[in-house]
Amino acid sequence: MAIRRIELSHNRIDIYEQKHMGGHHVSEHHHQIHQLLFVLEGEGKIRLDGETHELTVHDTVLIVPYSVHSVMSDSSITLLVLAFDEAALDPEIAEHLLRGRFPASAIMKPNLFTGSELRLLLRKMLYEQSKSPSTFSRLSLKIRLAELLLELDRSRELPAAAASNLLRAEKIRSYIDMHYFEPITAGDLAARLGISTRYVNSIFKERYDRTPMQYLTEVRIRLAQKLLSETGKDIISICFEVGYDSVSTFYRAFKSIAKMSPKKYRELNPASSVE
Repeated sequence: MAIRRIELSHNRIDIYEQKHMGGHHVSEHHHQIHQLLFVLEGEGKIRLDGETHELTVHDTVLIVPYSVHSVMSDSSITLLVLAFDEAALDPEIAEHLLRGRFPASAIMKPNLFTGSELRLLLRKMLYEQSKSPSTFSRLSLKIRLAELLLELDRSRELPAAAASNLLRAEKIRSYIDMHYFEPITAGDLAARLGISTRYVNSIFKERYDRTPMQYLTEVRIRLAQKLLSETGKDIISICFEVGYDSVSTFYRAFKSIAKMSPKKYRELNPASSVE
């Protein structure tokens, strides 16, 4: 298999798939631009600046210009190769995130969740590259590249378990923010992440100092307070809109947060103009 000659487009960013079959060996070489190798599937090895390292799924290698490297595999390995000129990045990002955080070539072994995030970002970049060239597609590629570098840098800051739990907690919060009006239980959240309800409560409380269900109640009641003070909607309608099927449950939850009933809250917080 011949080495792909890297000729960057006017985007200064290029992403493509590269397969190495069993017994294949790429001779040592270097490039004048940055390369990021992401293992999609399979296993192999990379020789980087004189040292050999094992590679497996989700492993990510950032190769700086003129860094000597070669890839080999006894079975097969499929890589996504992202080649880019640092000029594609905003100057501040290039200085502080790329050169500042990755002054030399680096091999990273992200956990399952970070690996999934990297895979998603790369998939989005492939999609943008497949579209007809435009200002927006070029801008999107640059934004995704910056996000990718930021995700890689953050993955190195925490131990694998801590990084994994942090991401889980953030995913739970994001899900609640977007689905607060739906019936949600801790068991539902646990099932989505494939972990126990007790573990869900533990990792979320460690990150946000409250359980997911306590956070859900806060989100719903904050919105209810806004609707009570800014609209003339009936309390029962607000109850339904923020995710409660029972008025009595809504009243109990509201009092637990606002320390007063919804009716009293509205009286003390009249809207300047009610629609």
